[in-house]
Parts: sequence; structure tokens; C-alpha cells
Amino acid sequence: LSGALYAPDLAALLVADLHLEQGAALARRGISVPPFDTGLTLAALEAVVAETAPRSIYLLGDSFHDAKGHSLLDEGVLTRLARLFAARETIWITGNHDPDPATGIGGSFGGTLQIGALSFRHEPTGGFGEVAGHLHPVARVSHRGQTIGRRCFAADGERVVLPAFGAFTGGLNVRHAAFDAVFGARGFTAHMLGDGRIYAFAVSHCLPD
Repeated sequence: LSGALYAPDLAALLVADLHLEQGAALARRGISVPPFDTGLTLAALEAVVAETAPRSIYLLGDSFHDAKGHSLLDEGVLTRLARLFAARETIWITGNHDPDPATGIGGSFGGTLQIGALSFRHEPTGGFGEVAGHLHPVARVSHRGQTIGRRCFAADGERVVLPAFGAFTGGLNVRHAAFDAVFGARGFTAHMLGDGRIYAFAVSHCLPD
């Protein structure tokens, strides 16, 4: 399972926090990591697009790890992006890592996308009908004496925070106070990405760090 969300009523694929060129950004800071994140992330995105055949793709911010990210894409990656987005509406929602529109990669850029009662944005505010990213939710549970940690969707039936899609991105435990600010005292469910299926756990049953 990829961590993308397909909305059949909109025929739209929703993806958060690609963080393309994160490896290059870390290298500029002197942190040596393999430079394969963009290729791995793009391959995963291509696979889920092929599986769902969406009419639209909504990228919910931090698609690039920093403002230089889009300028570092090589011709091969640009060609793959053009092919991926040519036949469908693509909306890049800006994030805190990539607040400015990129050039030469297709699609349109904006802040918050409103469709009916649904609001697509990068940073969640806790509003009704909100679909967001930014927090990179992960959950930890105890199972048969082992602790298992996985990326997850955080949702309560009125709003949802998507997991980070990027190959190198870390995560924030759903027991962190940042999620309280989004979901409040209502509580929510962590929908953990498993091998071939999703496992739902009340956040109260998840482990803190």
C-alpha cells in the first residue's frame, strides 16, 4: 500500500509530502544519503497512477523538499513527470517546504483547493471536510509481544491527514500533541498501512514514542 488516497467521486488521486530531492537537500547540509529518493518516490507514484487511472491528481504540498528541489530534476525525471501529468488535471498545492510555484513541470499551483464541502490543503487546521498532509502520521502498536510501527492515515470521519509519500520522509507519532490540535478531544483512528491491507486502531490503543 502506497499511502495515496483515491477519491472515486472525484476520480482524483490525493498524495501528500513527496519531498522530491530530499537526498540532494540533505547532501547540501553535509548529510550523506543515497541519492535515490526521487526515483523511488516517482516509481511509487507511477505505480499507483497506473492502478487507479485518476482523472485528476492533487499533490497536497511539500512535493519538493525545498525551494531548489524542482530546479535539480534531471531530464529523465522531467520527462517522466510530463508523461504522468499530461493526460490528467494536476494541482500542486504549495507547502511549507515548497511555498513557491515550480516551473516547467506542468499542472497548476495554489494554496487551498475547495471542492464542495471538501478542503484540500497542506497544513491541517482541523476544519470539517479537510484533507491534508504535513504531519507525516505514523502509528505504533503492540502485537504478539512485538512493537510494530507503520505509516498511517489519521482520520475521524470528518477530516483526514495523509501519510507522507516520499521514500526518505520520516514520521510523527499519532500520539503527538500536534494531532490533538487537529482532532481535539474527539479522538481519531490510525489506519495503518500493512502488507496488502489497512489495519485500523483507535489512537488511544497506539503506543507513544
